[in-house]
Amino acid sequence: MSYRRDNRSSRSSLLDGLDSLEEGGLRASSSYSPEINERDNDKAIDTLHDRVSFLKQLTGDIHEEVESHNSMLDRVGNKMDGSRGMMLGTMDRFKKVFEKKSTRKTCSLVGYFALGFIFIYYLIRMLGYFTLG
Repeated sequence: MSYRRDNRSSRSSLLDGLDSLEEGGLRASSSYSPEINERDNDKAIDTLHDRVSFLKQLTGDIHEEVESHNSMLDRVGNKMDGSRGMMLGTMDRFKKVFEKKSTRKTCSLVGYFALGFIFIYYLIRMLGYFTLG
């Protein structure tokens, strides 16, 4: 991970000299000196080589990251498909249970009982709050 951070921080340093190249940093001067131009060219070639190497490494890192994300998304998709099948089976069972009238009556009776219990619980709690407070 620190390797990637080093690459990200060095990215800006590699691309800093790009402006001088675009602005004509390698233009031939009016006084032609083969030694100076050769040194400038060698320096520019080294800089470009460093940049190309960095970009090659960066694209490799991006490719690895994309591959890992694709495999993770495939796993998530497969798990979602499995859970979808399980949910459909559960929904089918609920439909079968609620199709029968006696079962529907029993379920509503249990629901009303639970709501009544919750109501009485909060009523007793509120009364206790007012009498003690």
